[in-house]
Amino acid sequence: MKKLKVIELFAGVGGFRLGLENTGNYEVVWSNQWEPSTKTQHASMVYEARFGGKNHCNTDISEVKTTDIPHADILVGGFPCQDYSVATTLQNSRGLIGKKGVLWWSIHRILSEKTTPPKYLFLENVDRLLKSPSTQRGRDFAIMLKSLNDLGYAVEWRVINAADYGMPQRRRRIFFLGYHKTTPSYKQLKKADKKAWMTQKGTMASAFPVNDSLEHYTTFALTDDLVHLSEHFNKGEKLSPFANSGAFIDGQVFTAKTTPSYHGVRTVLGDILQNGKVTQDFFVPADEYPKWAYLKGAKKEVRKSKSGFEYNYSEGAMIFPDALDNASRTIITGEGGRSPSRFKHVVQTSKGLRRLTPIELERLNMFPDNHTQLEGISDTKRAFFMGNALVVGVVEQIGKTLFAKIND
Repeated sequence: MKKLKVIELFAGVGGFRLGLENTGNYEVVWSNQWEPSTKTQHASMVYEARFGGKNHCNTDISEVKTTDIPHADILVGGFPCQDYSVATTLQNSRGLIGKKGVLWWSIHRILSEKTTPPKYLFLENVDRLLKSPSTQRGRDFAIMLKSLNDLGYAVEWRVINAADYGMPQRRRRIFFLGYHKTTPSYKQLKKADKKAWMTQKGTMASAFPVNDSLEHYTTFALTDDLVHLSEHFNKGEKLSPFANSGAFIDGQVFTAKTTPSYHGVRTVLGDILQNGKVTQDFFVPADEYPKWAYLKGAKKEVRKSKSGFEYNYSEGAMIFPDALDNASRTIITGEGGRSPSRFKHVVQTSKGLRRLTPIELERLNMFPDNHTQLEGISDTKRAFFMGNALVVGVVEQIGKTLFAKIND
């Protein structure tokens, strides 16, 4: 069976590519990585060092001509979570333009301008997408679904926490697949009982099994144009209508809450540690223990803002040091550096408390050891990459299942 050709956008250090290439069924024919706020393009440097510079583009995607992007079977990417609202414009003959700089509209533009658009989409985002913005819960996701519908795609989505399926990190992300109306997958979804699709028949349910019972199953139409949705969707409501699983086809949403079903092996934080190989600079100096303990502990105190306003501040305690017999907490971009922090991981070892190494952070995202090691790239920057990355094992499992379904 021939490999599916892939366009990889917002590539970072290549987590999507690793997951797909691990299956042996995908070939990346063009990739793009651009970090707008930095002069040195560190992530792109790592990407090129690992995968080569051929067909890799380190330019702002909004400035890349669609004709410069080769044809492919599938477009993938973990795009930044932003405000997706739409405005009307007179200059634009379509009458629609997304907010300037919002990268969702770069995906939209590529799909709409391609003479033969990709048959499949495989995208990732933070699960907050399902309920943002706070003033119109779920509006951003509704805009995305409707804009894909207008371009001829059906969508299925699922919020997946990697640790629920035995992976070493509690990282919850939304993954969604788009099927163009010219594909058998689209026709299968159209005909399928949507409840069965969410629990058994769909790509997501096949890749990451769930229990048969669905909670809060609802169905509703998204028929308004994008401008109307942008201004009016779910206004004044406290909750988003989108649950953690769902499908969208022909303007109709089907959504419900599913619960994971997994009985396999589990990898925990203790399994990935490099004990005995860690240099002294990762160990917390004994005189800093109280500072770490304070930041990780419960607080109820009066604080003062810069303007002099006093307010009551409270937060709960975090497990400190981190539990070794469970999957790790989510890695965030501020994980690196020596300074004490509430959010950095700290583990207890026979030699004392220490922070996690870049290799350990890579393992928590299921990257190969030293994937991000490169001259000129600091440990702090390597930690930042992993805070932005996805869990490779999730992409691999969905990619493997999608390929099998396409070739079934």
